[in-house]
Amino acid sequence: MKPGIHPDYRPVVFQDRTTGDAFLTRSTATSTRTVDWADGRTYPLIMVDVTAYSHPFWTGTQRVLDEAGQVEKFRRRYGSRR
Repeated sequence: MKPGIHPDYRPVVFQDRTTGDAFLTRSTATSTRTVDWADGRTYPLIMVDVTAYSHPFWTGTQRVLDEAGQVEKFRRRYGSRR
């Protein structure tokens, strides 16, 4: 890697806006907001809209579409090829 052209890769805290859950990871993202973490250090804080803590797929609240109903609706509207 060429020196001096890559952004700093450092610890950053990401916090879910919906649930308030936060996790510490490494990133090149920057922020003027900071947070004091459990280890006593201060890290940049990035607020995000969706994380695994609030995404419907990961929380188990995902809606299941009625696919059979959609097929029947299509057949009623356009008929079948039989």
